[in-house]
Amino acid sequence: YPFREPWEIAPEGHPAYESIVRYTKLRYRLMPYIYSLAGMTYFQDYTIMRPLVMDFMDDRRVADIGDAYMFGPSFLVAPVYEYGARSRQLYFPECEGWYDFYSNEFIAGGKAYEVAAPYERMPLYVRAGSIVPFGPDIQWSDEKPADVIDLYVYQGADGSFTLYEDENVNYNYEKGLYALIGFDYDDSAAMLTVAARQGDYPGMLKERTINVIPVSKNGRGKTQQIRYDGTEVSVSLK
Repeated sequence: YPFREPWEIAPEGHPAYESIVRYTKLRYRLMPYIYSLAGMTYFQDYTIMRPLVMDFMDDRRVADIGDAYMFGPSFLVAPVYEYGARSRQLYFPECEGWYDFYSNEFIAGGKAYEVAAPYERMPLYVRAGSIVPFGPDIQWSDEKPADVIDLYVYQGADGSFTLYEDENVNYNYEKGLYALIGFDYDDSAAMLTVAARQGDYPGMLKERTINVIPVSKNGRGKTQQIRYDGTEVSVSLK
């Protein structure tokens, strides 16, 4: 006690129940992103949940912000702490810009705004230049491999991300059994490059489908599908 299962908090169909389920599903769809961050904590001493000052040291206005944080390099998370509040004041750190995760609306950095915070949804934003991999709907982390990845590229700045993968169930990564796939985006050329895969481990996917989904100030662009076999490939997002 207290019981934390969704059905103990609210009945099915209630906005609270539906919100818990929605964010649980989002967590598991984001597993390629989250697991890559976990790899960064081991190999690079990275920190997944990051106060804004860690990523925006030149912006003095973030120094005393304690009610928002970065989740990895891409997501700006803005929890709502005031009971009954349906909006909150949020400062967007200085950078090339931000996108509302839900609507893809573009927001300039270096300014504070009153942002919507409906009962069932927490304010969530993505930094321009972010490359975010989404996997399939799963019930647990190693239910099935991410043979199809939806790769969202948030345009407006150069960006990079490295997808980390291993066997999921042991410590063989300490012996070098893991794989890395680098993603690099050149904003001026609107070109995404998927680098040649580095490394290997038992059971590794040799081929997969990557759905490249650009997001710009004009909204979500046309999806381009590539079949990735471990060799370098580039795709124009113009």
